[in-house]
Amino acid sequence: MRRTRRNHAAGFKAKVAIAAIKGDKTLAELAEQFDVHPNQISEWKQQLQESAIDVFGSNSRVKAAEPDLKILHAKIGQLTLENDFLEGALRHQRKSLR
Repeated sequence: MRRTRRNHAAGFKAKVAIAAIKGDKTLAELAEQFDVHPNQISEWKQQLQESAIDVFGSNSRVKAAEPDLKILHAKIGQLTLENDFLEGALRHQRKSLR
């Protein structure tokens, strides 16, 4: 009987892949322990190894956390200018309604 397709959480996949990388157990033992096909474990292990470069190789997380201050200051200036313009227009509109 064929088993229905299962979706595993990212945390579970990472746990299994790390266990495979450790090499304490064979793929067959890990497959039995986690109730996952050995080919699936190999695939998750490979994905983890390939993505490890992204974790250590680039500072993308640091760069994403640091916003570009020039852009933010420009946006603040633009919004201030728009607010001042709209405030003046509103004041002018109120005077003409009186």
